[in-house]
Amino acid sequence: MKLVVQRVKETRLEVDGQLISEIKKGLAIYVGVAAGDTEKDVDYFAEKVVKLRIFEDENGKMNLSVTDIGGEILAISQFTLLADVSHGNRPGFSGAERPERANELYEHFCDKVSSLGVPVKKGVFGADMQIYQHNDGPVTIIYGDK
Repeated sequence: MKLVVQRVKETRLEVDGQLISEIKKGLAIYVGVAAGDTEKDVDYFAEKVVKLRIFEDENGKMNLSVTDIGGEILAISQFTLLADVSHGNRPGFSGAERPERANELYEHFCDKVSSLGVPVKKGVFGADMQIYQHNDGPVTIIYGDK
């Protein structure tokens, strides 16, 4: 599993010109599910991002989590995070999980984050999404090694 976590002031997601989801202050999380990932992997990463302290406290230090600030998460499925670009100029995606299983684990990630007390909005799995993002910082953290 690979996650790209970005601190945002606001993010909105559209499909075919229609607003699907939007959040104000919180995290935009791009979720790539790798072949062989399990619910245990998903639970681990969900707990990590909910506790990730990248929001500033009253002293300007990154010391607060999305939970601490009452923020939201927009979770966006993105299999291209698993691209292999080690050969040639065209990325390969053999390291990405098959779509049916990837969607199950993406939904599990969203459900787990929500169960940990953070409101979650979602993209549309497999859709051509347009994402409008107002990054804060910018602060970007990458989780995963696959």
